[in-house]
Amino acid sequence: MLFNRAPYTLCLITALFITGCNVPNLQSLTGGGSTPDSAEIPATKSDFADLDPCLIYDDELQTFEVPEPVEIWPRIREGFTFPDYADARIAKRLAWYNKRPRHIGAVTQRGELYLHYILEKLDERGLPYELALIPMIESGFDPFAYSYATASGLWQFMPYTGKHLGLEQNWWYDGRRDVTASTEAALTYLTKLNKQFDGDWLLTLAAYNGGQGNVRKAIRRNKKKGKPTDFWALDLPSQTEQYIPKILALKEIILRPDMYNISLPAIANAPYFALANVGGQLDLAQAAKLADVEIDEIYQLNPGFNRWATSPDGPHYLVVPATKYDGFLQALQELPASERVTWERYTIKNGDALSTIAKKYNTTTALLQDINQLKSNTIRAGKTLLVPRASEDNQFYVLSSAERLKTRQALGKGTRMEYIVRSGDSLWTIARQYKTSTGQLATWNNMAPRDTLRVGQKIVIWDKTGKSSNETRKIRYKVRSGDSLARIADKFGVTIRKLEHWNGINRKDILRPGKTLTVHVNVVETSS
Repeated sequence: MLFNRAPYTLCLITALFITGCNVPNLQSLTGGGSTPDSAEIPATKSDFADLDPCLIYDDELQTFEVPEPVEIWPRIREGFTFPDYADARIAKRLAWYNKRPRHIGAVTQRGELYLHYILEKLDERGLPYELALIPMIESGFDPFAYSYATASGLWQFMPYTGKHLGLEQNWWYDGRRDVTASTEAALTYLTKLNKQFDGDWLLTLAAYNGGQGNVRKAIRRNKKKGKPTDFWALDLPSQTEQYIPKILALKEIILRPDMYNISLPAIANAPYFALANVGGQLDLAQAAKLADVEIDEIYQLNPGFNRWATSPDGPHYLVVPATKYDGFLQALQELPASERVTWERYTIKNGDALSTIAKKYNTTTALLQDINQLKSNTIRAGKTLLVPRASEDNQFYVLSSAERLKTRQALGKGTRMEYIVRSGDSLWTIARQYKTSTGQLATWNNMAPRDTLRVGQKIVIWDKTGKSSNETRKIRYKVRSGDSLARIADKFGVTIRKLEHWNGINRKDILRPGKTLTVHVNVVETSS
């Protein structure tokens, strides 16, 4: 479906008292009056031949459409409802923006894809257009933005908040980054907060940013001291105190860009995208071909999809450019079901584990179990598995989760090192060991400092000194259900033969859960 704003409609009422409308014989229009003229000479359409802009098409009440603004900015200005505020914090933020016109230009340009949709949703709920500025502050209109606090997406939802609002988060899909789903969730959340704070939008925005608990505590403190309880009077965390001035300063710039020597990009007041029901899993490379667009645009419009395809469990919709919508649907209908996703028959080899096969084909063990009707992770050499695979090389899917991580990990300077996570490791302990900060380490690996590490995970470290270490350590690994030598070897970056040698075992031996294996791990691998 296309998202179009309902047209403005102006009603011309029979009794017209509008300034600038020259209405002859008003009594004849109303049908009342006692003058001879009104009785003997009924009004006809010719009576209104000289009427200027106020046009009457019939004797009855009429409506006609007033064109919407061609560009998005006039529409946004009309939809602003907050009163003007005078506060030093707003002035300070205005000065900051005024010195950085390129920043404003870049952020607003990225909003071209999403602004019209957000305004449509605000209209549906009767909400103020100031709320459309939230993604400018939260994410800079980057749907892949990921904060130190693990918030993600245009609206920067934390994992718990996202789940609470019904945003699914799994290996295939993260609803916090889904443009349409996250926007609906954000507006639902903001509406709920606004009711809790009795319609006060500044307190609502403060709660959205800093948590409703913090805002309520600040209000209670002020009440006890007999102080005002409006936003400007509250003692809140610094980030939240600056949050509202940022939004209000942006509003001021959009209202009067010329005053601040800032040029806003031309953005059409029209839908940029449309939502297409695809009915099931679809390779995103195939989707790009069907829509006749580049793969990166598919990801920019569908940032919720983490991998090379839409999630097999849904949502089964895809966002495509509005101009490509009809052609995409037609091409999708003509596409054979067998070509939506590429399938391959894989012959299981000795030492294979379901998890290693899933990793090789960039899918999940759960999906392989479901497709092949497996009741457990147990598989046997010589049998075959039906496996979905990407139709293109991994590098083609430029904005998939894995490729974004590779890009981020390649941005550092100096000597690149790969550290293999061991039991007990955290970003803090690794950062301390290699004399860097947890924030820097998280940035190199597209993570947040609070993210949990997995044993066997590879972490990239950049050493600016050019020095590196080649550190091999002996660790003890306890076998888990579903493990195989192949899976353990892959986890620690060693060969099956070495595992056999270190533990005096054979790959044909049965690995029982609870058995302890010795693994010699090179915890740091370096490259220039």
